[in-house]
Amino acid sequence: MLYFEDFTPGRRFDYQPVVMQAPDIIAFASEFDPQPMHLDEEAGKRSILGGLSASGWHTSAIGMRMMIDAFLGDSSSQGSPGIDFMDWKKPVLAGDVLTGFSVVLGARQSNSKPGVGIVKFRNEIDNQTGEAIAVSECSVLFRRRDWGLRR
Repeated sequence: MLYFEDFTPGRRFDYQPVVMQAPDIIAFASEFDPQPMHLDEEAGKRSILGGLSASGWHTSAIGMRMMIDAFLGDSSSQGSPGIDFMDWKKPVLAGDVLTGFSVVLGARQSNSKPGVGIVKFRNEIDNQTGEAIAVSECSVLFRRRDWGLRR
């Protein structure tokens, strides 16, 4: 279990690869972002994206899952107060293999929540050629180890 004290600046958490499958792209888009380039290969080819392309929201959801699998799922996370920014830099096409990482930028004790620390992360999702396709920064609240033992 990871607690606030385990998130020292510079610590990196690598993501496991995820292959973006056409049926998954279409299913996500059908539910949440039904634009033609996310629903149909030919429409995607006619767009500036160059093929069946995952919604940026789908890419972000995949990134969240990657974070859960890399470290959040085995942590004292108490949620996030928000995302500072999220940039979708390149299209994610069917067949792309995504990897990436989260790195700790900084950590501080919460002034308003005893026993909780705030950790700021930079998150990057890369494609199979190593190009950054999505970059974000966010903060996550974690219980402190000593506080977690008292509760």
